[in-house]
Amino acid sequence: MNQLRMKHLSPPFRTYVGSSALASIDNELGRTGCRRVVVVCSPSMRSHAALAKVEAAIGARMVGRFDGVRKHSPTDVVERACAALADAKADSVVVVGGGSAIVTARAATVLLAEDLGLRELCTSKRPDGTMVSPRLRAPKIPQWVVPSTPTTAFAKAGSAILDVSTNERLTLFDPKSRAQGIFVDPDVTLTAPVALIDSSVSNALSMAIAGLLSGVDDPIASSQLEGAVQAIGHWWPRLRSDPEDPEARMRLVLAALLSGQGSDHTHGGIAQVLGHTIGPQSSVANGEIEAIALPAAMRFAPSNAEFGYRAIARALGAPTAGAGSQRQTATDAVRTLLEPAGRRRLRDVGVGQSDLSSIADRLTYDWFFTNLARTITRDEVDSLLMEIW
Repeated sequence: MNQLRMKHLSPPFRTYVGSSALASIDNELGRTGCRRVVVVCSPSMRSHAALAKVEAAIGARMVGRFDGVRKHSPTDVVERACAALADAKADSVVVVGGGSAIVTARAATVLLAEDLGLRELCTSKRPDGTMVSPRLRAPKIPQWVVPSTPTTAFAKAGSAILDVSTNERLTLFDPKSRAQGIFVDPDVTLTAPVALIDSSVSNALSMAIAGLLSGVDDPIASSQLEGAVQAIGHWWPRLRSDPEDPEARMRLVLAALLSGQGSDHTHGGIAQVLGHTIGPQSSVANGEIEAIALPAAMRFAPSNAEFGYRAIARALGAPTAGAGSQRQTATDAVRTLLEPAGRRRLRDVGVGQSDLSSIADRLTYDWFFTNLARTITRDEVDSLLMEIW
């Protein structure tokens, strides 16, 4: 039997949850020396009293607000957010919202700190097909998050933005831009529409399952990822039965945190790549594409992923199966969990059959495609796309 050998480095991260979570925001801002805070959110957040609650908790430290966030974090919005930070002489950011707000703020802090244009800051593809990210050495102002959705974005160091001039997805990666922590307030979680929560949960589930099926032997990450799947399996159905349940919403935020942190130590999956590739080009969120692709994508795992299938089945309460049928048991359990989430085929979200070839071409430019647990051939990609179309 091989002896376990691993390295698991976890960045500092502080988590406050519940009706008193925001009471800690002033202490945390003071601890990190933040005196000039800019709030970043979407236009829709302005209509909710929860935003005023967050801003009151920040108090006199708040010097501005950028509320122009848009879906998929377009480059022009990132540039305007960066200008707002610069004009306010911000030394910190508090994000109120979901994935697009978090990513927009994170990308804006990178752009603010580095003396380069967005294109020069992004990951690029070399002629040999490998992906390379520039080293972004400048210090970044700290970011805190008050999440409205169960997004994995607050646990990550990357920022995926949409180039509005070319309609390309660009990626910035900088560990120094990672959030300091989250304040999970029940009133803020109640601002998100259920459809947006469903998309975020689908992404968190896809990320956790891809990590469990990556074949990486990291018991810490595996425990986080299995815990994420188990929590989603329990709290997502409860949210569907009572959409205004703040407990379910907050618990799903914590499931997304487990998924985001655990997956930092494993590999991504082809369902995520498809979400990244199709989502910005369609009328739906990335997570909805991942929900469509995930059951079919689960077969693309390395030969040592059997323990991952078993963990998924166990987390979702599926009956114990023999080694040969464990993959099917896990896949069926995931499909059952996803069934109430909505549309089940790409054609249902406006993807035409004639689009499939260009989707297969574009997905090779996604960083996650170069980091899959096992190589997927073009024929396999084409077959998968036809299956889920």
